[in-house]
Amino acid sequence: QVQLVESGGGLVQAGGSLRLSCAASGLTFSNYAMGWFRQAPGKEREFAAVISRYGTRTYYTDSVKGRFSGSRDNAKNRLYLQVNSLKPEDTAVYYCAALSVARSTVYGSTWYDPNEYVYWGQGTQVTVSS
Repeated sequence: QVQLVESGGGLVQAGGSLRLSCAASGLTFSNYAMGWFRQAPGKEREFAAVISRYGTRTYYTDSVKGRFSGSRDNAKNRLYLQVNSLKPEDTAVYYCAALSVARSTVYGSTWYDPNEYVYWGQGTQVTVSS
């Protein structure tokens, strides 16, 4: 009965911004570090960001560092990704995912590996025009 539902994607011009949201239900949200991944057509799913259980630590892939910002509101079971200064190469389906409980408690775990995530949303499309 665990469900993750992304929203907030859309079509924007290069340089624009969006705020993506992920609504979680059916799990104790604060037990899980939460990640954002993205996948362009014909390419493998790529790590973008991870937010620790209480939002005190965040890590980003180099290509989005300084432009994307992850956060969470555990009282609302919500995860967010603010995406700024968007580039055409950011075009992808963006997914939120829950890291396994065991990995969520270990500093420096394999948070970049999609195989470590146990629950996934359906994705939201972000398209950036040039």
